Amino acid sequence: MECTVRWTGLAAGMTFLAETGSGHVVAMDGAPEGGGRNLAPRPMEVVLLGTGGCTAYDVVVILRKSGQDVRGCDVSLKSERAETDPKVFTKVHFHFTVTGRNLKPNVVERAIKLSHDKYCSASIMMEKTAEITHSYEIVEDAPAA
Repeated sequence: MECTVRWTGLAAGMTFLAETGSGHVVAMDGAPEGGGRNLAPRPMEVVLLGTGGCTAYDVVVILRKSGQDVRGCDVSLKSERAETDPKVFTKVHFHFTVTGRNLKPNVVERAIKLSHDKYCSASIMMEKTAEITHSYEIVEDAPAA
């Protein structure tokens, strides 16, 4: 996996453009008090959202492979960071809202656990500095009328 991160230049403040190895572009910026213009997510926000994407992806794949009729999966992350440098994540809570038909709670719980313990590289790395917790809710998807 590769990427290139490029500062857009002095006039742009602290805006950076990252190009991924798969050819996608992600913008990042800093807060105004740090010289940024608040035009894009902060780099640490990108780390957090990437972790959410990684684990949500796993949960959907695991549920599908388990024969569950999953229709949606949202994950909200709330985090705390160290007060001094390096300001690593110290706590991260993942709350999953999984939507589907006749989803089995034990299968949803297992999918989340497998993601966090075995498959999600991002959350497993984050666990080196942060206390990781999770919760979930299941929403029954109403049949089409």
